[in-house]
Amino acid sequence: MPFGTLDRSPPPFFRQGPSALTKLALCSALALVLMVADARFKLVQPARAALALVLQPVQRLLLTPVDAWETAGDYLRGTKRAMAAEDLARRQLAEQAERLSRASALLTENERLRKLLDLQPSLTVPSHAAEILFEAPDPYSRRVVIDRGATQGIAAGSPVINEAGVLGQVTRVYPLSAEVTLLTDKEAAIPLLNARTQMRNAAAGRADGSGMELRFLAANADVKVGDLMTTSGLDGVYPPGLPVAKVTAVERRGDSSFALVLLAPIAQPDSARHVLVLQPMDRHIAAKKEAEVASAAEAASAAEAKATAREVKKAARAEKAAEKAAAKASGATP
Repeated sequence: MPFGTLDRSPPPFFRQGPSALTKLALCSALALVLMVADARFKLVQPARAALALVLQPVQRLLLTPVDAWETAGDYLRGTKRAMAAEDLARRQLAEQAERLSRASALLTENERLRKLLDLQPSLTVPSHAAEILFEAPDPYSRRVVIDRGATQGIAAGSPVINEAGVLGQVTRVYPLSAEVTLLTDKEAAIPLLNARTQMRNAAAGRADGSGMELRFLAANADVKVGDLMTTSGLDGVYPPGLPVAKVTAVERRGDSSFALVLLAPIAQPDSARHVLVLQPMDRHIAAKKEAEVASAAEAASAAEAKATAREVKKAARAEKAAEKAAAKASGATP
C-alpha cells in the first residue's frame, strides 16, 4: 500500500477531544461555581456532613494509637508527679513532727523554769492589723506607709511586725495613716539578744540601707555567722523574743578593737503586705498597772460596801433585839 493512502488519524480510543487549556478553563469555572454556590447556598453541606459522618469512625480508629500514647504519657507523668509530691509531703510531715516535738519540749521546759523561778507569764500585747500602702518617696530613708493612723489607735513608737519577724517602728502618725521606719534605715536602732549566747547588744541600719550591723561589739565577742538575733525587751518598746535578724558576716580586724558584724533582717519589707502594729511595752505595762489598780480599788470598794452592809444589818438586828427586850420589860412591870 502506498504511503499516501495510509490513514494517519488516531483511533477513536486515543482521540483527545478538547484541548488541555479548554479542560483547565472548564474545570476552573466549575470549581468557582461550586465554591460560590457552597458559600452562598450551602449546596455541598449535606455531602460534606455525610462524608464526615462516614469518615468519623475511620478517624477515631486512626487516632486510637495517638490517644493511647498520650494517655500513657499523662499517666506516667502524673504518677511521677504524685510520687514526688508524696515524698515531699512525707519529708515536710517529718520536719513538722520534729519541730512540733521540739516546740512541745521547749514549751514544757519554759513553763517548768518559770514555775521554778517564780516568773510572771509572758505579756500579751494588744495589736492592730494594718496593710502597707506604699514606700515613702524619700530616697534617703527606708520607710513605708500603712493604712492605720491615730483614728484607729496607732501611736508613735509602736513596733511593727509580720509573720516572719520585726519590720520596724512607727515614727510618724497621721489621722488615717502612719509612717513606719524600717530596721534597715540608717536612723533606726534596736536592742538585740543573741539567741545562742544570750548576749545583749544594739543593732542599727547601715548607711547604704542594705542591712543592719552590730556596733561597738568587741573583737573577741562570741558571735558566729547564722546566729539568730531576737528582741531583748529591755527598751520598753519591743516585746522580748521576737525574731529580728541573722548574722551574715563577721569581720575581725587587727587594727580595730571592734568587730564588724553584718545582719540580714528576717522580715523582708519588699514582700510584706499585711502587718501587725503592737502597742509599746511601756504603755501596755502602764495600762495593765492602771487596770490592776482600778480592779483593786473596785474590789476594795466592794469589800467596804459589803462590810458596811453587814454593819447595817448587825445594827438593825441589835435594834430589833433591844426593842423586843424593852417590850418584854414593859410588859413584866405592874
